[in-house]
Formats: sequence, C-alpha cells, structure tokens
Amino acid sequence: MQLNLGTVMLQAPAAAPAGAGGGMTPIFLMVGMFIVMYFFMIRPQAKKAKEQKKFADSMNVGEQVVTTAGIHGRINKANDDGTLQLEISRSTFMTVERSAVSMEMTAAYRKKADAAAGITTTPTAISAAK
Repeated sequence: MQLNLGTVMLQAPAAAPAGAGGGMTPIFLMVGMFIVMYFFMIRPQAKKAKEQKKFADSMNVGEQVVTTAGIHGRINKANDDGTLQLEISRSTFMTVERSAVSMEMTAAYRKKADAAAGITTTPTAISAAK
C-alpha cells in the first residue's frame, strides 16, 4: 500500500469520541478575556475619570492651573455654570470649562514650582508634618 501526501491531506479527520473537547471551553475563554479586559482597560480608565472629576470639583479661587491646551493661569472666579475665569496675565481674563483644566499638567507644574522654591514633598516630610 502506497500513500502519497495528497491522499493523506485529503482524508477527513477521525470523529472525536463523545464528550471530548467539551462545549464549555469557548465560553470559559470568552469570560476570561472579558475579565482581563475589564481589569486592564475599563477599570483603570473609570478610576482615572473619577480622579479627574474630583480634581475639577476641588479647584478653588487663587490656585495656579494649566489647561489641556497648555495655557497657564490663576483661577480668578468660579462660575455657577461649571466654568472658571482664569487670569492669564495682569488684567487679561479667559473663561474655560472646569474639565479643560488638566490634572496631570497642573500637578507637574506645581511639582516644578515647588522644586524651584525648595519645597520637598517626600513621604518622610509629609509624615513629619502630621
């Protein structure tokens, strides 16, 4: 009996025994993928959005902030409609949405300003201040 490659490749696979391969494996795989996607993508994004909202709500008059467009200014007035009036330079004002103030850029600016002023915020300095 002589077999060539064409004959072997064209043969149908043997039928699997009943119960082999289980029908639940793809479902477990899909659930596992969803769980991984939730913990690595959805949850961190929701946490970051919550922190940004908390930051936007906690801004007070007189604070130095940086907008997402990179504009530096001091909060002059907090309006009731969710906007802020920023003083960009002496007697120059701009109205922006609270959500336009960048939490990351403002934190970086404040850190840079504190370093220039010689203020350190190390964990030991914070615990000693308490």
